[in-house]
Amino acid sequence: DLSTGIIYRRRIATCQNVIPEILRKVSVLKVPDIYLEEESWLNMQKRNMAMKTHCLTWTQYASLSEESVFRESLENPNWTDFTQKGRISVTGAGLLNCVLEAFAQSFLKQGVKK
Repeated sequence: DLSTGIIYRRRIATCQNVIPEILRKVSVLKVPDIYLEEESWLNMQKRNMAMKTHCLTWTQYASLSEESVFRESLENPNWTDFTQKGRISVTGAGLLNCVLEAFAQSFLKQGVKK
């Protein structure tokens, strides 16, 4: 946007399915790839970027969303403050709801630590 200087991007990411093989016995989970839609807003003037991501795969069974903000640190302009919020909800999978939510939560926490 030339008037604001904000660069907007919308893209689809293809991620390898990381669900353990034992859970892939359920036919719905037996997919090679998971698709995510990511939107980002980069404001070079304010030196910040916001991102929103949500899952496009298994939308009838699960909802996964994440919001991240990267901004210049108030302590040091060479540092980046990073905040992230995420939400996982699995429905329509019967007894597997809890198991799948626990797996997704554990997997995402490992990613956050990286």
